[in-house]
Amino acid sequence: MPIHVLAFAGSPRRHGNSETLLDWVLSAMEEDPDVTIDKIALSEANINPCRGCNACEKLNKCVQRDGMDIYHDKIIAADCILISSPVYCLGLCAQVKALVDRAQVFRSRKYVLKLPVVPPERKGKRLGIFLATAGQSWDYVFDATVPAIKCFYHVTDVRNADIHYLMINSVDEKGAIDHHPTARVDAQALGTMVIAELKKRLAA
Repeated sequence: MPIHVLAFAGSPRRHGNSETLLDWVLSAMEEDPDVTIDKIALSEANINPCRGCNACEKLNKCVQRDGMDIYHDKIIAADCILISSPVYCLGLCAQVKALVDRAQVFRSRKYVLKLPVVPPERKGKRLGIFLATAGQSWDYVFDATVPAIKCFYHVTDVRNADIHYLMINSVDEKGAIDHHPTARVDAQALGTMVIAELKKRLAA
């Protein structure tokens, strides 16, 4: 049974701490031969900010022609959507926030036009993973990122209960996460667990 995984590496700094965390999760997932992974670096994805025009409430699509023309359909098709982001100024980095804001088209489809986002038979079967890293050691450093990420998953028909989180603080300079005592093991365990859960759901 094929499992389609879509991963967004959010950081503008390629192969830094948050993308490394993402890669550890993906490395565990790709050990399963049924898994196909599509990884997108948002810094190279050509996703413009939302214009706030609300045209999608009538058109059922965005008026902008950019990278979201491709990723819109990939988001709908994925069985699991992963998003990784560093924390900048206590929030999501700009590249991830642009992706979240452009999910407005799904919100319009779901709540204004009353149209399905995914086919009914796939509702309740999709999973999400949010991965984040921060340089600060504060216990509240990730608090502002979670509501925004929940909005993205909610409008793309991933339930709150089906979002998994792994957030690592006190990793600032590039490569710092390599020295974290549990990050790699936790990331790989998360990847393995999510694929096992997806197999159960898709077989049901």
